[in-house]
Amino acid sequence: MTPLLSADELLTRWAQAPLILDCSHDLAEPEAGRRQHAMGRLPGARHLHLDDDLSGPKSPDGPRQGGRHPLPTLETLACRAGQWGVTPGRWVVLYDQQGAAYAARCWWLLRWLGHTQVQVLDGGLAAWLRAGGDLESGSLPPVPAGAPPYPLPQTGTLPTLQAETLLASSGTDWQVVDARAPERFRGEVEPLDSRAGHIPGALNYFFKDNLGADGCFLPAEALRRRFEPLGDPARLVHQCGSGVTACHNLLAMAQAGLPGSALYPGSWSEWSADPNRPVATGEAPGSLR
Repeated sequence: MTPLLSADELLTRWAQAPLILDCSHDLAEPEAGRRQHAMGRLPGARHLHLDDDLSGPKSPDGPRQGGRHPLPTLETLACRAGQWGVTPGRWVVLYDQQGAAYAARCWWLLRWLGHTQVQVLDGGLAAWLRAGGDLESGSLPPVPAGAPPYPLPQTGTLPTLQAETLLASSGTDWQVVDARAPERFRGEVEPLDSRAGHIPGALNYFFKDNLGADGCFLPAEALRRRFEPLGDPARLVHQCGSGVTACHNLLAMAQAGLPGSALYPGSWSEWSADPNRPVATGEAPGSLR
């Protein structure tokens, strides 16, 4: 199953009754996604909130431990996925209204849990409307209580890397790929985190450059040309501000036939919160522009 699904294909296969999950969110206005969902959503879709559903609890120590959007534990994620209606073998379709910035996070989480029948609606709500899809509005019934958790794997089925491993690396073990906007990577602005700049040695591959003018992902061949210069996917570790939009690059690489890279979940929000960790600024040779 490819990571991406076109709106036309979803319409054609609608009778197969996929589980639809709306991941729309706005970092600057956390309740905006819920309002958007109530105003118009794919029929039957349930809303998942980045903070409440797609992240774990923040550490009492702040972003220094886990970043601004820590991963939930696998046990917590399995319970949540069961409540959402995810069961082994069920086809799940994810979307948002932000170019898959948050749907990609949910895609990565479900794949990490071991669920393989999951796809992101390419182009999100806008593509669905262009294809002639209907919307519904208003409130949905509450999620039924008592749903069994998703079967728990022994370990996450996608690789992750922690700050300690990156710090201990010789600089040649891993190549860090930063999905943030270029001006944040260079350290010219920092609207969210404690220090400006980037992890020394990181390359900047802005996640929005995975998309075309229509808000859909570039063709798989173009995505492959974009990421192939980075070399072996198994030595890449992706990060962003808080481990969310890094998943966009991971999804794009999987769509391009280049799976296997790791996620640094804490990302810049965790790294920059520790004053003992080194910081670089400016351009990095090899970044994609």
